Amino acid sequence: MNYIIVTGGVMSGIGKGITAASIGRILKERGFDVTAIKIDPYLNVDAGTMSPFQHGEVFVLKDGGEVDLDLGNYERFLNTELTSEHNITTGKVYRSVINKERNGNYLGRTVQIIPHITNEIKERIRNVSDNSYADICLIELGGTVGDIEGMPFLEATRQLINEEGPNNVMLVHVTLVPVLEVVGEQKTKPTQHSVKELRELGLHPDMVVGRCKEPLNKKTKNKIALFCDVPEKAVISAHDANDIYEVPLQLEQEEATDIILNHLNLQSKQKDMEEWRKHVKNIQEPNDEIKIALVGKYTQLEDAYMSVTEALKHAAAEEGLELKIKWINAEKLEQQNKQKIKQQLQKTDGIVVPGGFGKRGSEGKIKAIEIARTQKIPFLGLCFGFQLAVIEFARNVLQLENCGSSEIMDNLEEPVIDILPEQKNIESMGGTMRLGNQTTIIEKQTLAHQIYQRTKIIERHRHRYEVNPEYIPQLEKHGMKFSGKEEKTGLIEILEIPNHPYYLGTQFHPEFKSRLENPSPPFQGLIKTANKNKNPDPNNSNKN
Repeated sequence: MNYIIVTGGVMSGIGKGITAASIGRILKERGFDVTAIKIDPYLNVDAGTMSPFQHGEVFVLKDGGEVDLDLGNYERFLNTELTSEHNITTGKVYRSVINKERNGNYLGRTVQIIPHITNEIKERIRNVSDNSYADICLIELGGTVGDIEGMPFLEATRQLINEEGPNNVMLVHVTLVPVLEVVGEQKTKPTQHSVKELRELGLHPDMVVGRCKEPLNKKTKNKIALFCDVPEKAVISAHDANDIYEVPLQLEQEEATDIILNHLNLQSKQKDMEEWRKHVKNIQEPNDEIKIALVGKYTQLEDAYMSVTEALKHAAAEEGLELKIKWINAEKLEQQNKQKIKQQLQKTDGIVVPGGFGKRGSEGKIKAIEIARTQKIPFLGLCFGFQLAVIEFARNVLQLENCGSSEIMDNLEEPVIDILPEQKNIESMGGTMRLGNQTTIIEKQTLAHQIYQRTKIIERHRHRYEVNPEYIPQLEKHGMKFSGKEEKTGLIEILEIPNHPYYLGTQFHPEFKSRLENPSPPFQGLIKTANKNKNPDPNNSNKN
């Protein structure tokens, strides 16, 4: 096994995840099978109970693992599916070691950071690489070099390099190269200090990736090479790109792939990025644009809906369109009248109401869903958005004024969305939901069948509440069609309204399986219909 370990310096949020995912992509284009691990030094066991304001969206894996959004980038860039073991956290490591100590596995020895914690980290890394049967294992170490919580992982990295041999492990350090406006010069001192911190820990980068606004000039590369003791050709410019999917092409242009393969003594099996270039070109050179309203409560932090926005982008690129997202704060909609909301939404070509939890903003989302339904605006509701679509229909079509979801309202007269019976006695917040892959059976001659072109699909879930079966006959009688049901339980998975251009709700999260090469069918159906139905608008008012 060959390992590529990606660390970050100076500050968080500089793009380690995208860099690691892009390295994986360029290696995959050379014919290698690549897997990926994300190490998160926080004490949480997983990301399931973390607020999107803290770390962006919670990404759900096929086995139900709730993980950091970077694993979503790995899946999208590598066009692969990962599992919970590909996310290593301090919480997982310490819990495992403490359980082993309680069970007597250490035979009375004093349990310490070295060797017990570091051995546990290395064991988890090797288990992933062994079970994946990949050629190369990418490891992104979260946080910043120097953070106290990351120290055991850096020590485990040092040990791993010694044990596997330096030619089988490559250390890539991503760092910031800022430009001070006063002098207009690329400054290398932050990079020098960051590499110095690494070297004090017994680690030496084999490649330095400089995050910068403009491409690194030769003088800057030479200076970093000199002070950080790396070859100048191994100083890679990762300057700002218009889109994240351009980054693999940047790295290829910088000859990063050849440097990596030379270090690991690997020979390219192929060299062809034309397919990737074609998909990126669709993003770079659109024929038109499409404007989609995204109605959520975390609109201040776009990363909270990363998989949704990426799925929209994939679908738009496939149709040769530039995606324009109109971010609409659901809480603000609660204070607005119907006419004002209608004016906002009619300026867009389609509406997406994504998943979420809790009461905050829910009434604003319901108002937006009503406008989508009554004004025939193409609509896609995901998970909580699907449930709110049921509530909106029950209130305004069935006239069940006091209906809602038992998740967000107590003592409901009409709980059209209710908790699963088997979940009612569960108190713990972690891991109690219907999570990961579930099989849905789709009814033929429906919108869902038209977009999926299959009667059986597998999509990922993350929820505890369901459509209450007691209300299904009433809802269907008044025009709502439930076109998809869970294979074993018969629980409702897909809803649609037949006399609408595009009105689709999914209890699952199709965004998690969308790829640039293979857009998610519900998203592509939305974009296709929205593009087809948008106003011709000779004055281009739709683009303003």
